[in-house]
Amino acid sequence: MNIRSIRQLVQAHAITEGAGVTVHRSIGTPALKHLDPFLMLDHFGSDNPDEYIAGFPEHPHRGFVTVTYMLDGHMEHRDSMGNRGDLVAGGVQWMKAASGVIHSEMPRQANGLMRGFQLWVNLPAAEKMADPAYQEYSPATVPELAGDGVRVRLLAGGYGGGRGVIDDPHTDLRYLDIGLAAGRPFETEVAGDHSAFIYVFDGEADTEGGGLLRHHLAVLGEGDGVRVVAGPAGARFILVSGRPLGEPVVQYGPFVMNTRQEVEQAFADYRDGRLVRARAMMTGA
Repeated sequence: MNIRSIRQLVQAHAITEGAGVTVHRSIGTPALKHLDPFLMLDHFGSDNPDEYIAGFPEHPHRGFVTVTYMLDGHMEHRDSMGNRGDLVAGGVQWMKAASGVIHSEMPRQANGLMRGFQLWVNLPAAEKMADPAYQEYSPATVPELAGDGVRVRLLAGGYGGGRGVIDDPHTDLRYLDIGLAAGRPFETEVAGDHSAFIYVFDGEADTEGGGLLRHHLAVLGEGDGVRVVAGPAGARFILVSGRPLGEPVVQYGPFVMNTRQEVEQAFADYRDGRLVRARAMMTGA
């Protein structure tokens, strides 16, 4: 394998989202506006209820997919199509907003640790005004491979002969949650034409081109493989890759389209109550 090295190292910045939730954002910042097909990555995590209790009340989306992965805690999803999701530690949700969804994600706990990720994945122009769809999977349904100091949870894409529960057909999304004991290595192939990144959320690790600390995202350069070695306290990180769309991106807040006129239309539709056009189809377990 031709091991990919770090092309860009981005330190996540703490910002406030929703009704006052503290998140650490890496993709979707001045340092890394987009990483085609990825539009945003937020890592939320706190054991202080004041930093998450207000949650994410109703808000609109159009033109992309959200992938929400809970590491700890309990959130409830509700949307304008009638879907009601129960997001608990280890569970994952894929929501194709497409032509329009209004949803909320609210805490179902008053104390304790809550942490996880939300990733925004772009949709091709031909799918931006398609019907929405929804996938949600409980922790028990997410495949997990473990042995010799390495644990891999397969959220999307393949690894070790297994296949993740989430299917994103437009980008061939691969999303792995990887835990390594102290000093343990992890190596895997990555499609050479896919964008790829690593985000460390526990411990420290080394990869080709440098070290990775907590809250650091490493954009990976050219190659067809990834190798990561955990630091002395071990490491836990996500490895995400996907096929670039190569299309114009015009984003304003919760709307991501291909032209300014399409974004303006999304605002007009939301203002006039026309954003939601079709009921989402739900799959999962």
